[in-house]
Amino acid sequence: MRAVVQRVSSASVTVDGTTVGAIDEPGLLVLVGVTHTDTPAEAARLAAKLWGLRILSGEKSCSDIGAPLLVVSQFTLYGDARKGRRPTWQAAAPGPVAEPLVEAVCAELRALGAHVETGVFGADMKVGLTNDGPITLILEI
Repeated sequence: MRAVVQRVSSASVTVDGTTVGAIDEPGLLVLVGVTHTDTPAEAARLAAKLWGLRILSGEKSCSDIGAPLLVVSQFTLYGDARKGRRPTWQAAAPGPVAEPLVEAVCAELRALGAHVETGVFGADMKVGLTNDGPITLILEI
């Protein structure tokens, strides 16, 4: 699994003009990509890493201060543009494989006590955010 994690002051996801997920306080926006070999064990490891990642103000984690997370599926994180001008998506897991694993990350976070907002898997989403710092990390699990 691959995730792009951004520390944000606020973030939201809109689908067809309707806000489907939003956080209005400091927290994390997490874009999650899944590849073919990922398992629920990787989803659990990613959730634990996100919950304990100390990148919020004062080197705090979401678990330290109860900060919310907005999790958005993002198959393009496994795009490969090394050749030519058009990326290939071959490393990205297909929807029937990826969707349950993105949901597993969210479920694991909630089981840890997190407030989790989400986008809509496979939808054309508009993501808005106010990056705080800016702090952006790429995680590989």
